[in-house]
Amino acid sequence: MSGAPPLGRVARIGYGFGALVNGVKNAAFSTYLMLFYNQVIGVPAAIVGTAIAATLVVDALVDPLIGRWSDITRSRWGRRHPFIYGAAVPTAVFFVMAWFPPEGLSDTGYGLWIFATAVLTRMAVSACEIPSSAMATELTEDYEARTRLFSLRYLWGYVGTFGYTAFSLAVFFVATPEIPRGQLNSASYPPFALLGAALIILGAIGSGLATHSRIPYLRQYGADEPGGVRTHLTAMVEAMRNRGFLAIFGFGVLKYTAIGMYSAITLYFSTYLFKLEGKVLALLTFDSLVAAAIAAPLAPVMSRLMGKRTSSMVFGFFGVCLGQMPLVLSYFDMFLLPGDPRLVPVLFVIGAVYGAMVAISLINTSSMMADVVEDSAVNTGRHTAGTFFAANSFMQQCSSGLGIFVAGLVLTWSQFPEQARPDQVTDAMLKSLLAHYIPTTMALWGLGVLILLFYPIDRRRHEDNVARLRALEAEARAQTIEDAPLGAPAR
Repeated sequence: MSGAPPLGRVARIGYGFGALVNGVKNAAFSTYLMLFYNQVIGVPAAIVGTAIAATLVVDALVDPLIGRWSDITRSRWGRRHPFIYGAAVPTAVFFVMAWFPPEGLSDTGYGLWIFATAVLTRMAVSACEIPSSAMATELTEDYEARTRLFSLRYLWGYVGTFGYTAFSLAVFFVATPEIPRGQLNSASYPPFALLGAALIILGAIGSGLATHSRIPYLRQYGADEPGGVRTHLTAMVEAMRNRGFLAIFGFGVLKYTAIGMYSAITLYFSTYLFKLEGKVLALLTFDSLVAAAIAAPLAPVMSRLMGKRTSSMVFGFFGVCLGQMPLVLSYFDMFLLPGDPRLVPVLFVIGAVYGAMVAISLINTSSMMADVVEDSAVNTGRHTAGTFFAANSFMQQCSSGLGIFVAGLVLTWSQFPEQARPDQVTDAMLKSLLAHYIPTTMALWGLGVLILLFYPIDRRRHEDNVARLRALEAEARAQTIEDAPLGAPAR
C-alpha cells in the first residue's frame, strides 16, 4: 500500500456497498426461510432447522478454502476482484432456487431441498463476501480508518437486510381478505425472491467496479512464495492459532447464532404475540435502518474512546438486554397489549436503540479481525486476510445455520404448532415460546462476551505490528537489491 493515493469517497462507499449481497441473503434466510417452510408449506421446524444447520459442515470445509484461494490468486485483476465479479450471477440463481421448491415433496424431501439450495447459495455468497471483506486490510492499515470502512460496510449491510425486508413487507407481503397476515401468503414469495436476486447482482458488481481502480495498490501474492497443498494447510492452521482470532471466533459464533435465532423467531413474536400486520412490520423494519445510521458514525468514536474490544463487549451485551425487555415484560403481562396506540412507537424506539448498540459491537469486532491480520503476519510472515475473513464469513453463516437450528429447537421445545393461524395460538403457547427463547439468547451473548476478554490487540499493539512489518519489508527490499546482479533492474 506504500505510495498509494488516498482512498477516495467512491471507493470507500463502493467497498461498503458490497455488503448488500450478504445483507439480502441474511434477511431472506435468517428471517423468512423458517417461516416460509414451517408456516407456509408446513414442514416441521426441527427439519427446517436441522437442514440449515447441516450446511455449516460444508461451510466449515469450504470457507477456509475460498479464503486461502483468494489469498494465493494471481491475476491482472488482483486477488480479490475475480471472486467478487464471478460470484454475482451464481449467487442470485441459487438464491432464487431456495424459494421455488418442487411441489409434492415429503418433509424429508423438503429438508433435502433446503439443504442443497442453502449450501449452494452460501458457498456463492462466501466466494463474494470473503474476498470483499479481506480487501479492507489492503485498503488501509490505519487502526481507526478500518473501523470507518467497516462502519460503511455494516451500514450497507443493514440497508440490504432491512431495506429489502421493509420494501417486501410493504409491497409483497400485504394483507388480503383471505390471508390477513401477508407473510403467510405463498404467492408473495416469488417476487420477493426475484428482487433479492437483482439486489445481489447489483451489490457484487457495483462494489467490484467502485474499488477496481485500487487493484494496483492492493497487496498481491508473491510469485516466489511456496505452494503445494501441505504449505497452504500449514498456513491456514498457523493463522487460526492466533489468540486474537480465537477470541473473536468464539464470540462471533455465539453472537451470530443468537442473532440468527432472533431473526428466525422475531416474525413469530410480531405475528402471534403483538399481532402486527405487514404494513406495520414494514414500518418497524426502519428502526434497524435508523440504528445503522446511528451506529455507523458512532462506532469509530466508541472505538477511540473505549477501545474496540471494550466497546464490542459493552454495547453488545447491554444492547441485547434492552432488546429483550418487551419480551420479558410480555411474559409477565406487564407490556403494552396488541392494538394499543403506544405499542408500535415503543417497539420502534427500543428497536432503534438496541439495534444501534448491537451494530456498534458488530462493526468493532469486524475491525478487530482486520487487526488480527498484521498480528498474525508478525509471527508467520504471511498476510492471510482471506483465511481470517473466511472464518468471519463462517461466523456470519452461523446466523442462518446454527441460529435457525436453535430457533427450530426452541419452537419444538415450546411445542409451537405448524401452519398456525393467529387465532389458534394460545397465551400458554406464547408464554412457553418466551420462556425458552429469552434465556437461550442471554446465555449465548453472555458467554460470547466472556470469551472476548481474551482478545489481546489494542491500538498500541496494532501500531507496533504495522511498524515491525514495514521494517521487515524494507529490509527484504534492501536485501533483494543487494543480491541482484550488477545492472539488473531493482523490483
